[in-house]
Amino acid sequence: MNESLLDVRDLSVSFHTDDGVFQAVDHVSLQVNRGEIVGLVGESGCGKSVTSLSILRLIPAPPGKIDTGQVYFKGRDLLKLDSDKLRRIRGKSISMIFQEPLSALSPLQRIGQQLVETLRIHSDISQKEAWAQAENWLEKVRIPDAKERMFAYPFQLSGGMQQRVMIAMAMMLEPDLIIADEPTTALDVTIQAKIFSLIKDMRQEKTSILLITHDMGVIWEMCDRVVVMYASRIAEEAGRDDIFAKPAHPYTRGLLNSIPKLTATAAGGRLEAIPGQVPSPYDYPSGCHFRDRCLHAFDQCAQEIPPMMEVGEGHRAACWIADKIIQMDVT
Repeated sequence: MNESLLDVRDLSVSFHTDDGVFQAVDHVSLQVNRGEIVGLVGESGCGKSVTSLSILRLIPAPPGKIDTGQVYFKGRDLLKLDSDKLRRIRGKSISMIFQEPLSALSPLQRIGQQLVETLRIHSDISQKEAWAQAENWLEKVRIPDAKERMFAYPFQLSGGMQQRVMIAMAMMLEPDLIIADEPTTALDVTIQAKIFSLIKDMRQEKTSILLITHDMGVIWEMCDRVVVMYASRIAEEAGRDDIFAKPAHPYTRGLLNSIPKLTATAAGGRLEAIPGQVPSPYDYPSGCHFRDRCLHAFDQCAQEIPPMMEVGEGHRAACWIADKIIQMDVT
């Protein structure tokens, strides 16, 4: 049995705004085992990024508030640690690749200064050694003219280069866990492939990855297990092969059916879309949050929140008819 590294239990996060209170994360539980890549997938606004930021207590408070839950990392609840202990874990044991690199990098410091500072805070090495390591990591993430880029400010780099600096900063301390929030969105496909290769190499060295994305192609390429999130809740969780071969939640099935297929495109067919729109977080429907868009909804879906139901080994889905959905063919 794999050893659990990160264990998020019953996490709920709300935001108190001028327009009211909304639940961004609603009783979410997930695990990341040692040496494992877990994909957290779902549409924009479903709560993926808030979940990841809450793990390291990085949500702005106010307006954000962690209402319930525990986040166990190596057996310690991160939500109960004092600021000093948590600060020592951030960067060294858990690194994060943020979705918006320019907002995460200091505009007042050169790239080299920021990388060296990160290394020296968490490692007992000299300035010269840290500078050499930082430059080496810029080369690893395929930044051209790495020696010169060490002296650049973030605004002097393209968005793709800024993202690669963030990736280097997250990886160079060889943490136990990397939380990667859309890590390659701003990169072209060639650089994406190089970054994914680096991430896989890190996994071989027993670094675990929580990979947040909306791209099912990335999920297939990278992940061992998949957690599907919709409108603040977990909809389904399973191994990668089970998610693609026999999805048990109508939302997961809709995501897979909306992936472009070469055969359908060549024949002039239309892409299949999930009907309706993602509900406002201020006005989620009662019961199952997906019911207004679901072709299989019935009365119980509006009356009760479906629990996560076992449909196979390591395969769970929050749907009253998950056992029937799993028997349908994916088109």
